[in-house]
Parts: sequence; C-alpha cells; structure tokens
Amino acid sequence: MNQDCTPAPAQDDAALRDAILSKMIYDVGGREERASPRDWFLASTLAARDGIVDRWRRSNNEVASSGRKQVCYLSLEFLIGRLLSDALGNLGMTEQMRRVLHGLGADLEEVFAQEPDAALGNGGLGRLAACFMESMASLSVPAIGYGIRYENGLFRQLIRDGQQQEVPEDWLSLGNPWEFERSGITYDIGFGGHVTVGPDERMIWQPGEVVRAIAYDIPVVGWRGRWVNTLRLWSARATDPLRLDAFNSGDHVGALAGRVKAEAISRVLYPGDESPAGQELRLRQEYFFASASLQDLIRRHLRLHGDLSTLPEKYSVQLNDTHPAIGVAELMRLLVDVHGMDWDEAWEIGRATFSYTNHTLMPEALESWPVSLMERLLPRNMQIIYMINARHLEAARAAGASDSLLSAASLIDEHHGRRVRMGHLAFIGSHKVNGVSALHTGLMKSTVFAELDRVCPGRITNKTNGITFRRWLLRANAPLTRLITDTIGPRVLDDPERLADLIPHARDAGFQESFARQRLEAKQNLARIVHLRTGVQIDPHALFDVQIKRIHEYKRQLLNILHTVALYNAMRAQPMGNWVPRVKLFAGKAAPSYHRAKLIIRLANDVARVVNRDPTVRNLLKVVFLPNYNVTLAENIIPAADLSEQISTAGLEASGTGNMKFALNGALTIGTMDGANIEISERVGLENIFIFGLDASVAVPLRRDGFDARAAVAASDELDAALDAIASGVFSPEEPDRYKGLVEALLARDDFLVTADFDSYLRTQRQVASRWQHPADWWRSAVLNTANVGWFSSDRTIRDYAEEIWRVPAGLATPPG
Repeated sequence: MNQDCTPAPAQDDAALRDAILSKMIYDVGGREERASPRDWFLASTLAARDGIVDRWRRSNNEVASSGRKQVCYLSLEFLIGRLLSDALGNLGMTEQMRRVLHGLGADLEEVFAQEPDAALGNGGLGRLAACFMESMASLSVPAIGYGIRYENGLFRQLIRDGQQQEVPEDWLSLGNPWEFERSGITYDIGFGGHVTVGPDERMIWQPGEVVRAIAYDIPVVGWRGRWVNTLRLWSARATDPLRLDAFNSGDHVGALAGRVKAEAISRVLYPGDESPAGQELRLRQEYFFASASLQDLIRRHLRLHGDLSTLPEKYSVQLNDTHPAIGVAELMRLLVDVHGMDWDEAWEIGRATFSYTNHTLMPEALESWPVSLMERLLPRNMQIIYMINARHLEAARAAGASDSLLSAASLIDEHHGRRVRMGHLAFIGSHKVNGVSALHTGLMKSTVFAELDRVCPGRITNKTNGITFRRWLLRANAPLTRLITDTIGPRVLDDPERLADLIPHARDAGFQESFARQRLEAKQNLARIVHLRTGVQIDPHALFDVQIKRIHEYKRQLLNILHTVALYNAMRAQPMGNWVPRVKLFAGKAAPSYHRAKLIIRLANDVARVVNRDPTVRNLLKVVFLPNYNVTLAENIIPAADLSEQISTAGLEASGTGNMKFALNGALTIGTMDGANIEISERVGLENIFIFGLDASVAVPLRRDGFDARAAVAASDELDAALDAIASGVFSPEEPDRYKGLVEALLARDDFLVTADFDSYLRTQRQVASRWQHPADWWRSAVLNTANVGWFSSDRTIRDYAEEIWRVPAGLATPPG
C-alpha cells in the first residue's frame, strides 16, 4: 500500500524493535534466537498494546473530564476475529511491523496466524456487534461493549464422515494478550431465593445463590488510532468456598458442584436449550451479563455524575436483540429496590436510556421464557415484569384497545403455556426500536410487532446494517485495496463512499483486467486453503459460487444443494454441453440440537463426495464444504468469491451483512428480494445483481396459508429428478434411505418455499453462467458492485444511531484537513 495511505507510526523502527525484544525477554520469557512464531506473536502484540493503552487512557480521561454521553452496547455475541492485524492496520503499523519482524528473522503473516479467532460469537449478530464497536471507535463515539467472556465460545466444528461434530473451542488455552483482568471490578449476581417486604415497604430480594461477575477489558482501536473504546466481558466465578470437608471425604464431585454450576455461565456460547437445564443456563447467562453490565453502568454514573436522574443524559444503552432484554426489568430493580427511586421516575429513566434492535421476523426466534422458570430463577424480576405489564395494559385499555389487541400486546403469552415475551419487554421498555433493513422494519410493523406498534406508535425506526470496510476490504483484500487507491487515490481509505469514483473505470478494459487479476490471486490462495483442509483440488479459473453463513432452513442451503444436483444431472446428461466450470463452496455451523440443519450439512458433504469423484463431469463441477467457519476463514473466502449466494426465503432475513461484504469485494449477488438485498440492488442496479424468486408480499401470506410443494415438484422435471436422486440414495448408497425423511418432510410442508422458488433460481443460475461467459460484462458488473456499496459502511449506520437514537455526537473517520 502507498506510504501516504496509512497514518504515521507512533515510533520509529528502532524503537519498535527494542520494544518487541524487551517484551520477548521480560514478558514472554523467550530468547530471540530460539523464539517460536507464538513467542513473536506475543511479543509483537504486547509491544503494540503498550501504545494502544496510552491512547485508551487518553480516550477514557477525555470522557471523564468532559462528561460526554457514552453508549453501552449490550450483546451476547462479539465476533471480533483476530485482533493483531486489525489493530496494526488501524494504527498504521502493519508495514512497519512487517519490516521490523523481518529484520528479526520472523514473518508477519506467520505471526498473524498464531492468534486464534476469539470464540465470542456465532454469526451475523456477533459480527455486526464487532463492526459497530470498531466504527464507534473510528468515529470517536465513546462506547463500552458489554458481553460474556466465554471460555469455550460456540464450538469448533469438525466434519467426520460428512457429519458435523462439535468439540470445545479452546481459544483461551494459551491466554489472551489483549485482555486486562479487572479484579477490582466485580458484581454479585443473584438467582433464586425469595422476596420479602422491608420495614419501609421496599421489596428485598434474598437470592438463594450468588455468582460473582469479574470484568475483563479489551481495547477497541479506531481508525488511525485516534480513539480507543472498551469491550468489557464478564467471567463467572463461584462465591461459595470449596467444600473441603466433602472433598477430603472423597466426594470430589459434590465438593465442586456449586463452583461448576456457577462457572458454567461463562463456559459456552448458546448451550443447547432443548432440555429444561439448558433453558435455565441460557436464562442465567442473559441475566448474568445484563445485571453485571447495568450495575457497572450505575457505579460509573454515580462516580462521575452523582445523580441517577441524569442517567439518560449521560448513557444510552442499546439492546442487541432480545438476549439482554431482561435488563429492562433489572434496571427497574436496581433503581427502585436498591437506590430507592420512585417507580414512575425509574420507568421514565429506563425507557429514555434503553433502545432495542430487533434481528428476526420469526416468532419462534423471538425469545420467550416459561413464567415458572422466571418465577423460580428471578423471582423479583418476575414481579417487576408483572407490574410493567399491568401498567402497560392499563394504558392500552384506556386508549381503547380491544381484548384481542391487549392479549397480543401483553408481555405474558397466555396461549402457549404462559411465557414471558422478551421482545415485547424490550419493545415497551425502550424509547426506540429499530429494524436493520428497510424491508425488515416495514415487516416488523405489520407482523411480529403489529399490535405493539398500534399501542406504542412511532417507536419503530429503521437503521440498515453496515460493515466495517477497514476489515472487509483494507485488511481482507490488500490487492484490491492497492488497485483502488492507485486508481482513485488514498482518500477512499477514510471515506468509503468515495468508492463511487471507480464508476468511470468500470468499462475500462485495462482496469477490468487488473480487477480480474487480483480476484484470481485471491482464488489461488483460497484453492490452497481448500486443498489443505479438505484434500479437494479446485480450479482457480472456475466460477466460485459461495454460500457461507449459519446453517438454517430459512437461509436455504438446501435450495443451493438442489441446484447443485440439478447441474450435476445436466452435465452428465449433456457431457459435450457448453458448461461453465463451477466450484460450489459451502461453510457454516448448525446449532448442536438443530438436527435437520445438521442433516443438510451431511447432504452437502455427500453430494460433494459423489460429484468430486465422478470423472464424467471432467472437473467442471466441484463441491466443497469448508469446516469450522469463522472470521479468519471468511476473510480468505470473501475476496475470492465470484458469486454471493443470498437466497433466504423472502421476508425472513432481517438484513444480512455477508451480502455487503461480498459486494464490497466485487462478487455478484444471486438473491431474493429479502433483507438488505433490496437496498443493495437499489445501489448497484438491477442489471448488476441476479434477483429471483417470490418477494415478501407473496411469500409471507403463502407461508401463512400453506404451499403445495408436490404440485411445484410435479411441474419441474429438474426439481423432481434432483429430489428423487437424493431420496433414493444416489448420494448415500451405503444408506439409501438417509435423506428420504428430509425429502418427504419438504414435500409435506415446505415452510421455507424451497420448491416454490426452485425453477426461478435455476433460470437465474443459467443467467449467471451466461454472464460469466462474457468477461467484459461480468467484470463491469463486479467493479460497479464495489463502487456502489460504500453506503453500507458501518460508519454510516453508527452515525444514524448516534444522531437519531443515542443523541451523541459522532466524529469523522477522516483525518483533520
């Protein structure tokens, strides 16, 4: 990258070299001549961290001295990925670190590879939170991200005999040089017990169990290193001492039972909730981090400002989905029970402080908890929820709400075993509720929150998601970044909307050739990774057709597999056809208890096994499932993708952010009119995106009323043949009936309209192949995708939140002058 494209390093090469060697000796305990790549990673990280800490202290001191309003971002996930490359890039130190390490006999890329991906998230929700934290730092928005320090995170995915297997993710086994344990910042979190009335009529909760939350802080560096925010993660510790008498008597399990139960809270992200014990652990996690975060917020506010009545003036708390929704009731408990505030004043303070982001339109994905579980585990919070609901319904009744409207708007669902609707709690406890794409926000008003929108009008707003282009272009795709800056100048590094300056170059043959050349380089790199991890050889000159995301039926990996089978059948039937060589690449994890999603993973691997071994397709078609999808793997896949699969059932994907990352890197999207695909199509032009299938206006009522899948199959020879091949065991000859149940279930109830959209998808995939055979047209569209998606920067999204929801000033990512 050109020297003027990045900020000036904070120290010269000699000083950085001395700092690294000092860390190697005094912190790592190593020797330069015997240092391993891991030793160099630790020494380099610690040397860079020192400079970050100085900036971190300045940022915190500036907030404390100025009294600026801060954002508290509560999220159960933060999928932050590797931090060293991100931090060095934002500090402008990447090339300097490369030079210095090379002089010491170490390779920077090998050093980067020593850092494990932080296992703090699963998919889009956690990655969005990470992008938002980086953008808040880049825009000098004072912020604290609050979450859980999972020791094992989600899980590490292995593929054995084509099947997903889950093993613990040991990302913390060698320590984390980025984190600072704050042993002096701890809070007690109660569970169970009972509630009594004190002499002053204040409610007193006497928990039956207390778990301690301990803070661990990670600095979040903004662009050019001008501002550093904090990611504060909570670790659970038992408060009860080891039962030494039981241990010495031989009852080792019983002696440790309380400790194991307490510390399980911060052990695993999304423990299976198919059992009552799993549901209880999920609720314990959510309350644990929400309570600790709000106690921390109140402590800081009282220290800096003294008066809790000014809380909304100094803090804005964003609830990222329903996971932290219990915080609405918890803040009421803290303000009323602990700090003696009047109910009405506390409620107005809480509502003015909280805002809530909804991420799903599927009612089953909007969390709800059995009332019996809430009453047992969080008795005082449940009393508060009853009180909130009574006042909420009383106000709605006074405004003329019918009984049916009151039932739908109630926090308590009385029709499915009495459950607390956490989305409803977040909604009425917040002053703003936002969707994450224009379509999603509109559907929120007409579906999942239709009744609440009538009772509390004007609360719903839209904030279309965004991504941090600094990670997903500058760091993930250095060759494309160099091409862009060489063509339109380095200012684009500070302002992604300047990517539009590429538009005049889209028809330039020389620029197209350069654009195609950097893509081929990325594809060659990905081909090496695929071979290393799966043993499959793929042709970098083939069309790379990529679907990487959480495995879920509504995301319709099954539709993609059906097209793969149909394409395979056609290639075998017409071996001399004018076929476009294609690589179908899948990656993603299925929830451990989501058996159908795991079966779809197995089907993808079985199809890959048969197709990749068949000499009749002459390597024209290859299928790959890459295991253990994470941020680092995405950074290698996305720059290499030619076609981005965004094929969810219309009306079900709230936004998507993978679609933005692919388009930014010049991949063409094949997708439904769902989520942010709509806004991407408006930006890049319908001629530069491949849209297929039913739109939400048709798909939503069709899903509600039911769809005749058998009729759709009968009308499509290609679909009928693909389903027959799968059901009859063509791809599982050792167990012919393996997928019979999957196919029968699809025909009996096609909830996600796979069969309804298949023929349209098949026709559109043929259009993809036709465009690929005309390189000038393809690369013109690819360039225009990159040029027109700067608006999807998370900087723009954060400015919208800051101005319209949080009411905090947002700076500029561009440098002074």
